[in-house]
Amino acid sequence: MDPGAGARKERPKPRETAARLEKAKQRSAQQELKQRQRAEIYALNRVMTELEQQQFDSFCKQMQGSGE
Repeated sequence: MDPGAGARKERPKPRETAARLEKAKQRSAQQELKQRQRAEIYALNRVMTELEQQQFDSFCKQMQGSGE
C-alpha cells in the first residue's frame, strides 16, 4: 500500500488560479462600477429635485403676482 496515495493534497492548477483571480477582479470592477453609477444617479436625482423645486417656487410666485 502506498502511504502517499490517499494523503495527497490536490493543489489548483496555475491556470485555474489565474482564471479565478481574473474572475474576482472582474467581479470587483463590476461592483465598483455599480457603486459609482449609483452615486451618480443619486447626485443627479438630487440636482433634478432641487431644480424642480426652484421651478415650482418660480411658478408659484408668478401665479401670486398675476392673481393680485
